[in-house]
Amino acid sequence: MTATTRPYGSWPSPIDAGLAASLDGRPEYLGTVGPEVWWTEPRPEEAGRRTLVRRRLVDGEPEITELPAPWNVRSRVTEYGGLPWAGAERPADGPLLVFVHFADQRLYAYEPDAPGGPEPRPLTPVSRTGGGLRWADPVLRGGEVWCVLEEFTGPGPTDVRRVSAAVPLDGSAAENRGAVRELTHDRYRFTTGPRLSPDGRRAAWLVWDHPRMPWDGTELRVAEVTDGGELADARTVLGGPDEAVAQVEWTAEGNLLAVSDRGGWWNPYSVDPRTGWAINLCPREEEFGGPLWKPGLRWLAPLPGDTPHTAGSGAGLVAVLHGQGSSVLGILDPESGDLVDAAGPWTAWQPTLAVHGTRVYGVAASPRSAYEVVELDTATGHARAVGAQRPDPVDPAYYPEPQSRTFLGPDNRQIHAYVYPPHHPACRAAADELPPYVVWAHGGPTDHVPPVLDLQIAYFTSRGIGVVEVNYGGSTGYGRAYRERLREQWGVVDVEDCAAVARALAAEGTADPARLAIRGGSAGGWTAAASLAATDLYACAAIIYPVLDLVGFAEETHDLESRYIDGLAGPPQTLAVINRDRSPVARADAITAPFVLLQGLEDPICPPAQAERLLDALQGRPEPVPHAYVTFEGEGHGFRRADTMVRALEAELSLYAQVFGIERTDVPRLDLDLDLDLDG
Repeated sequence: MTATTRPYGSWPSPIDAGLAASLDGRPEYLGTVGPEVWWTEPRPEEAGRRTLVRRRLVDGEPEITELPAPWNVRSRVTEYGGLPWAGAERPADGPLLVFVHFADQRLYAYEPDAPGGPEPRPLTPVSRTGGGLRWADPVLRGGEVWCVLEEFTGPGPTDVRRVSAAVPLDGSAAENRGAVRELTHDRYRFTTGPRLSPDGRRAAWLVWDHPRMPWDGTELRVAEVTDGGELADARTVLGGPDEAVAQVEWTAEGNLLAVSDRGGWWNPYSVDPRTGWAINLCPREEEFGGPLWKPGLRWLAPLPGDTPHTAGSGAGLVAVLHGQGSSVLGILDPESGDLVDAAGPWTAWQPTLAVHGTRVYGVAASPRSAYEVVELDTATGHARAVGAQRPDPVDPAYYPEPQSRTFLGPDNRQIHAYVYPPHHPACRAAADELPPYVVWAHGGPTDHVPPVLDLQIAYFTSRGIGVVEVNYGGSTGYGRAYRERLREQWGVVDVEDCAAVARALAAEGTADPARLAIRGGSAGGWTAAASLAATDLYACAAIIYPVLDLVGFAEETHDLESRYIDGLAGPPQTLAVINRDRSPVARADAITAPFVLLQGLEDPICPPAQAERLLDALQGRPEPVPHAYVTFEGEGHGFRRADTMVRALEAELSLYAQVFGIERTDVPRLDLDLDLDLDG
């Protein structure tokens, strides 16, 4: 094929915004119910709902079905949600599922094989006026569901309490809140759901409290389960203010496993539930865990002790996710410490694992494939995709190939990033032209991005615009010391690291220094906006449902992150000073580059007031800043609807085209206002 020479950014592409939006999102919350595999999956074209998918064998052939609309399986506990479903195998009657329906946040029971295909039935009451009940991280125990109960006690976002609770499966709590039994009465603000030992006689769970976030310090609690189903003698056996336990699990033999960063890296430990004595099962400078943003995430899953590998050994193997930056699936022998990785093309695995017999299930992706459900048979070592597979919507020749890079920032600190150069099978630019590049700052900020296929990235690279994703200081995946670089330095380290990567790409001749942009959502939106105020490096920015004002964020955001700023910027008594020095709202006079600001109008985490304060601060400037403020009804934190994502992507591309001097007629022209009218 002869390549056509066209300017960077002007290349035609079959990856349009509609295609990128339709394939956005990934499977989550994988679990097994007997031999069946279940998970949640996004439906952007159905107003962003998440369905519950079932995979089973019928006459030896796989059959995949899903819970139909309008059911939307998604919890709002702590606003980010958590594990929204649980199931139990019933040999005579088929599986019993319980799940959280997003619209009313009630728990429902669902019996997919019951005669007549009955509708799910509610197990919990409708939230009363002036309050709210939410549920997450469930497990079935006898005639009850044990889970996290979140209850709002007042009008403010921090007027909330959380406990472990038991909900009757008979539906008696659907009309009577009093039928819900509260299992814990701890002073802790946050909790995961209880994990029950195989004999049902012990429960283990994680807790933490303000001002800590779960990656700062959590405690592993263990209690005895009485004959009456109460939790007694609750005690902390691991963790504390400076040790983050990310997961707890029981093995089939009744041993307690935990993922802790007490050695500077999240490693797997065997824990004595009586004394708290902990033994590191695989001491490596790798992460076997991650940030516990949502209850129910799983980085390890024990296999039964009687699998062929371990018959007679008295201990089972453990499926683990581990690595630096991105995770791979491995099988750990806890007795020898041997770790064998699964073969296959997948380069990044999500923190959701499930086990049935010798088979391990996870959600994984690669630079050439989106996230899909993968099955590993530990008896044979064979791995294959078994669910959520997507046929290539376009020729894979249009997919970008990420380059894993390490750059040097201030003080010679290492910065990890993935570079996606412009790529097109039939187009190239003139030899003397350098491509525009967009720096992507991820959200969190305590999070990271792995090198996997993302059609939103391909949307730009296939048009001749490069992308670099930066795992700036503060990101997870590289040990506790790396993520604590951001402690009280948010708006400094992240901004400096992104700028260092952009400058390095320009200096080496990879990127056009005059055509650099930055974009990010949520915490990444803060980094993008703060970068415009801190440097003239970028020609423009896409700022998406951002944090823009630290003081306002601490007062307005949801409970989980209401004290996050303490660690990111500093304690409340110094926050006003830090805010004046770093906040894009306070430093609006330093912003001169054009930007587009994309905001969901129902965002409880970064509410529209954040965006509106920035626009207010820019009013009356002698030289107005070209900008566009695009809002979306019905969207919260993170865009989920296909039409929203289409409009957002096309607005972003139009911004780059106008600022970088690129001719494009395939997207609507974004109107860049100069009068800073908030209705713009």
